[in-house]
Amino acid sequence: MKKIHTLALLFLLVSSKFIFAQNSNDLITNANSDFDRFAYIDAREIFIQVANKGYKSADLYQKIADSYYFNAEFREAHFWYDKLVKQFSSSISPEYLYRYAQCLKSVEKFKKADKIMEKFASITREYDSRAYNFNTNRYYLDLIEKRSGKFQFNPFEYNSEFSDHSPSFAPNGDLIFASSRGGGPISVWDKMPFLDLYNINLEQGKLINDVQIKPIKGEINTPVHEASAAITKDGKTMYFTRNNYLKKQLNSSGSGTVMLKLYQAELINKKWSNIKELPFNSDDYSVAHPALSPNEDKLYFASDMPGSYGNSDLYVVNINEDESFGKPKNLGFNINTEGRETFPFISNDGNLYFSSDGHLGLGGLDVFITKIARNTYSNPYNIGKPINGPSDDFSFIIDKKTDIGFFASNRVDGKGSDDIYCFKQVSPLDLNCQLFIEGIVSNHKTNEVVADATVKLYDQNMNLTNQVNTDSNGYYTFAAECNSTFNVNVYKEGYRSQRTPLKTSKYKGDVVQQNFDLSNDSFKSSIARVGDDLAKILQLNTIYFDYNDFEIRKDAELELQKIIAVLQSNEHIKIEIRSHTDSRANDDYNYDLSKSRAKATKEYLVSSGQINRNRIFYKGYGETQLVNDCTNDVDCSDQEHEKNRRCEFIILNSGIINTAASEN
Repeated sequence: MKKIHTLALLFLLVSSKFIFAQNSNDLITNANSDFDRFAYIDAREIFIQVANKGYKSADLYQKIADSYYFNAEFREAHFWYDKLVKQFSSSISPEYLYRYAQCLKSVEKFKKADKIMEKFASITREYDSRAYNFNTNRYYLDLIEKRSGKFQFNPFEYNSEFSDHSPSFAPNGDLIFASSRGGGPISVWDKMPFLDLYNINLEQGKLINDVQIKPIKGEINTPVHEASAAITKDGKTMYFTRNNYLKKQLNSSGSGTVMLKLYQAELINKKWSNIKELPFNSDDYSVAHPALSPNEDKLYFASDMPGSYGNSDLYVVNINEDESFGKPKNLGFNINTEGRETFPFISNDGNLYFSSDGHLGLGGLDVFITKIARNTYSNPYNIGKPINGPSDDFSFIIDKKTDIGFFASNRVDGKGSDDIYCFKQVSPLDLNCQLFIEGIVSNHKTNEVVADATVKLYDQNMNLTNQVNTDSNGYYTFAAECNSTFNVNVYKEGYRSQRTPLKTSKYKGDVVQQNFDLSNDSFKSSIARVGDDLAKILQLNTIYFDYNDFEIRKDAELELQKIIAVLQSNEHIKIEIRSHTDSRANDDYNYDLSKSRAKATKEYLVSSGQINRNRIFYKGYGETQLVNDCTNDVDCSDQEHEKNRRCEFIILNSGIINTAASEN
């Protein structure tokens, strides 16, 4: 089975030692040490020896499966994740369910993969964007099938038996790519030589006959990994990825891991030299895979820096006129997931292509496209087969003047570990109708703009679809679907939040204006701690129910509207509704009745207040938590029994809450 050079895909990380030799007899201890320093193949051999002796544990199966998964050997990983899920499903992290589903797709067991995703989604709920995307796009395979057939491709004639990937265009007619064909030191990650950058000449997108592939000239290639380059149109500047190595010095994080960094080189006398690292690199996280915008004033890249949503996110940074750099900005909730988003590429018509295993695809990394307009990004669009398939498909580039391009994949019919493929786009991608929602958030009293307010976009079912923060001018913008219903909510600490419904037009490219005036008059706040009863914080009248009934009473509606107002104003708050009965009737009946009351209360809050249902949990306690002595064998009045027929609203996450809205 072919191995993908995962280090260039994930962020990822090599030991500071190039070659590993095992000399301890303690198999598990040494295997764990190998695993922790990403020497997965060495660790795997030891772990499998232990498993073959009959030892079983979740940790053992996880590490064997992960050793394959992180080297993109999904078919082999599938076998061990299957054993893990079957034998230890109750004790494993949901992330292993997601990895298992990805591996099932890679062996084209899509129905079983969807079953595992259903379980993953039931555990993670809407708090994981991958679960949300799955729940709201159950027919994604049909959609991908309809989008397929837009490309024709052939293997790259010059692939080697090693790893070849990360093609990029150079203005002098060269194709730059990464390859481990050069021999030399061996990576502990996958037992292959380290990557270098190579070039080959092209003519109008086609390879020139009888040309030699040579390492690029200059100081870029070193004993460590180099990959994924981006060259300016004048051919004088190259941005490229390398392990944390400069001036013959290999540096690592505090834990001893060597991260990836972005570097800049100049072409001087036809050789690349004057290597500098970019200022937003770090020894403690990886920055990789550069891509330039068409006018070269922005640099896109992938990173797992603090603030990332997942294992790796896409970022953009401004390149200033003086060649300095701005502050990197995460591309946001619409693009990045809890998985991997990586290998960005900006085509000369201004669209962003990237690879992801977090958005819905066919297994491993798939290639997606998003339209960039007004500094917003449309919903990612899977470009379909034959570019995407069950394997990892990545480092996609295209020249839109010729519709010729290249990408890499570790599919099973390749020549080496990863292989480059060349393609021709034969028909356009039919991207969805897109328009824009924009506005200014200001102070109602002073008319001053409100910067750094959180603006959230919900669909008509109150599912969160995107969120941004206002800039220094109080401005926000979203890319959105045409002819759709949304709810826009604005929140800023110290202000009352606002929500407004909004209907978009059917015309592509329209701009829907929605401004907000936030009020901070008579703002009140309270400290909410986990376990507090929101009803007590708001000093609400008790929510009572009639005897033997779970219908919401009229006197309860007023109190529930106050709960709704607070939930609308404090979108970070989640609650559990706890419903109780009196002691009359038997225990089982009362438990069922209390559960019905709690559910009815939740449904009222969701339907009347358009509250996201995944913020509200409910539980019935029956007669187990009476507030007085009215047990089964005690004679009590109706008024005394009524005190036990109540609901509580228990806060599940602590923080400051705005309670002013409940007074309206």
